[in-house]
Amino acid sequence: MRENGGKLNLSGNLDAQQQMVQGSVWMTAGSIFSRILGAIYIIPWVTWLGAYSDQANALFSKGYNVYSLFLMAATAGIPAAVSKLVSHYNELNEYGVGRRLYKHGMFVSAFTGLLSAIILFFGAPLFDGGDPNVIPVLRSLAVAVLVIPGMSLSRGLFQGYHQMAPSAISQFLEQVFRVIYMLASTFVIMKIMHGSWKTAVVHSTFAAFIGAIGGILILGFYWVRNRNQMNELRDNSDNKLVISSWTLIKDIVIQAIPFIIVSSGTVIFQLIDQYTFFDAMGRVGHYSIWQLNQLWALFSFNANKLIMIVISLASAMSEAVIPLLSAARARKDNNDIRKQIANALMLFYFVMIPSALGLAAVSTPIYTVFYRFNDSGSTILELSAFVAIFIGLFTIASAIMQGVSENIKTLKLLGIGIVVKLVLQYPMIMIFKTIGPLMATGIGMAVTSYLIIHSLNKEFKIPFKKMTKTTNQILLYSIITYVVAKLIVMGLYLVIDPSGRLTAMLVLVPAVAGGGLVYVYLVLKSRLADMLLGPRIAGVRRKLHIK
Repeated sequence: MRENGGKLNLSGNLDAQQQMVQGSVWMTAGSIFSRILGAIYIIPWVTWLGAYSDQANALFSKGYNVYSLFLMAATAGIPAAVSKLVSHYNELNEYGVGRRLYKHGMFVSAFTGLLSAIILFFGAPLFDGGDPNVIPVLRSLAVAVLVIPGMSLSRGLFQGYHQMAPSAISQFLEQVFRVIYMLASTFVIMKIMHGSWKTAVVHSTFAAFIGAIGGILILGFYWVRNRNQMNELRDNSDNKLVISSWTLIKDIVIQAIPFIIVSSGTVIFQLIDQYTFFDAMGRVGHYSIWQLNQLWALFSFNANKLIMIVISLASAMSEAVIPLLSAARARKDNNDIRKQIANALMLFYFVMIPSALGLAAVSTPIYTVFYRFNDSGSTILELSAFVAIFIGLFTIASAIMQGVSENIKTLKLLGIGIVVKLVLQYPMIMIFKTIGPLMATGIGMAVTSYLIIHSLNKEFKIPFKKMTKTTNQILLYSIITYVVAKLIVMGLYLVIDPSGRLTAMLVLVPAVAGGGLVYVYLVLKSRLADMLLGPRIAGVRRKLHIK
């Protein structure tokens, strides 16, 4: 099956590496464009909220962290589990079983979504962390928990067919709908009605539901478009497997539970921050709640919003790799699994490391453009960019583990990372104050990622020696990219005032362009891009006259 603008092509096959690259391209494009849009809206949003912007960001972050955990519980890891199981049965030419999985998954999702929404709505006072302003925010998000599980499950079905375009496009349109409602409601409340910033935040979080409606509409379009072809695959299945409905539901739940916990890994780390930061900082110094909210906003919302653009690259690749690994596992093809693990890690290094280092290099101008000039905010963003590498590595490494059905082991290794985070949290805050939670997160994620990769290597013998030269090339080119972008920023700031948004943009654009062009030139010149992205890249190099 080929990806064809979101339409199934039943003739022809792509090899595993091409499928991974193509799937990653679709998922990365959808994820990064939606993340960029989800960051760009901050510029007018912050402007309209004025002096209350950091307080609004802090409140938004507190609500969304709790909501994210409930959303994980509502989806219960079912989309990823269904994606994996559908891919597994499709590989065995049992498409009918995959369709039944989807149907039963919908029933399970409806139940978990309803239960989670009820608990979130009525239990909101239990999760406010001592801030009553969080309660209406959580209740505004409860309605989104009702509908998002079904939407996510439908994405999982398409991914099980190695069809990433519907997921990517629906993800982007979901963000479009959400942002339009957020900005429209905030403008009306703050600029026309001169209302409360708290009310604006509540409507901004309710926008998650509006966005979900947009995502559901586009998935419905793709379902109608591909229904006949998917039915044809189902009707021509081998139909040798006879599996009861109860067994299918049990398989979904067994596969889903590890997915929910592992997928919640970053959310769990953020919630540890949320419920320890205010107490720990109160012990370090005498801060008012207003000051603490401002400090909290700097790393939990402001910096996090920008690094999530980078981390979304890893998330997109992880969604592409799970069904492919599951298919290889179904064939018991360890050589293919080994190759795909190596391909996934190299593709991650190729995209993630230069992106993270590039973000670190332009931290001051990009923070100023999105928020306002703030030395502390820029420093936290720079550190966050480095931490993002370990968060992204955990995302892709845990996805690989789950793709090869090492779910329980993944949970244990994540548990070790969480323990490391908990042990280091208070000491790090006491020593490093606001950046302490970031350092504890970076170390915890690094420990878990190392343990996961070590486990994969023991089982599948990852060809690290063959990967060494390529990995070193990527690291070297990424450092060169960082240095070039950093020098451009430093040089322009010698003659340009760094405090204004417009002047910051005048610094940001050439720095990003300069660093990005250097990296592209180096990976094309060295043929590194050809090796990782496929032979079509040679055509790009010829067009650019790079020999």
